[in-house]
Amino acid sequence: MQITRQADYAVRAVLYLARLGTSQRAATSQVAQKQSIPPSFLAKIISQLSIAGLLHTSRGARGGVTLARDPQEITLLEVIEAIDGPIQLNECVVENSICNFDSDCPLRPVWQAAQRDLVARLKGTNFASLLEEDKSS
Repeated sequence: MQITRQADYAVRAVLYLARLGTSQRAATSQVAQKQSIPPSFLAKIISQLSIAGLLHTSRGARGGVTLARDPQEITLLEVIEAIDGPIQLNECVVENSICNFDSDCPLRPVWQAAQRDLVARLKGTNFASLLEEDKSS
């Protein structure tokens, strides 16, 4: 499984904004430049993150982008799912009727456990903790 490039850019943009803090705005052009994200691509990402309630945007000379919540309250899972949708390792994890092997499949419990672990890890990782790791490196 691999997250999309768009989700990766979204994570980097949110991390950059988390470094600035919740009170400081950044121009989208600044975020794009500092994080090596194509500006037109970033505009779409910012829009999706704003709709998800993760970012605040404002236009004009004093406009820009800022986090909508404290970095401690924003998880990797929220950012990735705002862009890519719900994480799903395999179709059968959510709906077993899709698989012809149904309850006889030894793989389904493995996929379910792996998905639970991945979702828990992403949900348990907030941007404040990522900033702490960054400082200790």
